Amino acid sequence: MSATNNSAFLCRSRFRITVGKEIALGPGKIDLLEAIAEKGSISSAAREMGLSYRRAWQMVRTVNDCFKSPLVESAKGGKGGGGAKITPLGQRVMRLYRAMESKAEKSTQAEWKSLSKLLKN
Repeated sequence: MSATNNSAFLCRSRFRITVGKEIALGPGKIDLLEAIAEKGSISSAAREMGLSYRRAWQMVRTVNDCFKSPLVESAKGGKGGGGAKITPLGQRVMRLYRAMESKAEKSTQAEWKSLSKLLKN
């Protein structure tokens, strides 16, 4: 079996966007935003990803602080329940990030094909 057909080999383009010393956006933060969008809750998204609630909140705070307006809006819990939603800007940021990954992956296919043949089976 050739290396390019082996599902154990994977090449993924991943970006980290920094604002000063902060990582404003990266693979983990995008995954978290997508999980929040799906679950409607930071705590549920954190559980799904194996993150502590505190860590998830830190990531959300960083993302919100690094963009012109928040990507995640949350409502406090309690009797009526809480929750979180991705803002329109957050939706746009998620689409742009995934589009960047896709373009990078497509543009490096020739090099990946050559490099994957050099990997051990």
